[in-house]
Amino acid sequence: MSPVLDTVAGTSPAADLPVMDPARPALRYDFAKAWRHFKELVKDKENTAEVAPIFEALPWRQGYDAAKAFLATEQGQRLRATEPFLPTLLDDHDTLRKLPKGSLAHVYCDFMEREGLTAHGLVEDLAKYRRADQYYSDQVEWYFNRMRDTHDLQHVLSGYGRDALGEQCVLAFTYGQQPALAHLFLGYAGALEIRKRIKSKAPILRAVRKAQRMGNTCRRIIEQPIRELLAMPYEEARKAVGITTPHYYQAVHSQWRSEGIDPYDLLAAVKKAA
Repeated sequence: MSPVLDTVAGTSPAADLPVMDPARPALRYDFAKAWRHFKELVKDKENTAEVAPIFEALPWRQGYDAAKAFLATEQGQRLRATEPFLPTLLDDHDTLRKLPKGSLAHVYCDFMEREGLTAHGLVEDLAKYRRADQYYSDQVEWYFNRMRDTHDLQHVLSGYGRDALGEQCVLAFTYGQQPALAHLFLGYAGALEIRKRIKSKAPILRAVRKAQRMGNTCRRIIEQPIRELLAMPYEEARKAVGITTPHYYQAVHSQWRSEGIDPYDLLAAVKKAA
């Protein structure tokens, strides 16, 4: 473990927390609810309030089992003790910048600063759509929080940007890691919408499918020692979790640029075609 990252402060986990609060509701699908909110999202794609209910309706049904299995391991409890709250670690760019140049930490900081993002900001954004009775004092909460807190780190490790296709690819990648149907549904729905609006032969669906496969075959990032990954050279960190080059995603960007389409401004291409 990096001595630099050992200095990052964090909230110590309560040792006596139950693994899972028995009051947690069963994770069930509600397809009618998901479709209802998806239709509203289609009407206004900026209405992010419609996204949280879709995830509630199409959850990772095996999430509790995965969390309990990991928490039963020595690695799980070690990470719960040393990485109690990832946003504290991830937002301390001054400390992360002390790691060697070229490390995952530097690439992550560059990405977050360029995009104007913070890990705490994501916590606050998602908290707007979560009711007070949806929080539980158990170890599973820590595990589920890591799904949220590693979202932008997955962008960086996977090589998928925050462009429209990159976001769909990250959703598909995340489904491979944490198979909530909402990730798969939104990822492919978004990709189909892009393909409908952008007249191009670029392999959009292949890019999303590749992302899904890569998420499925690589190691589950939320179960990895994030401190140790951050200290590694970028390509070494990607190799450590089994991530490969997103060739189809890169091919789509290359094809679009050859057609005069800016991958980060698809709206302009839609207006031009109209």
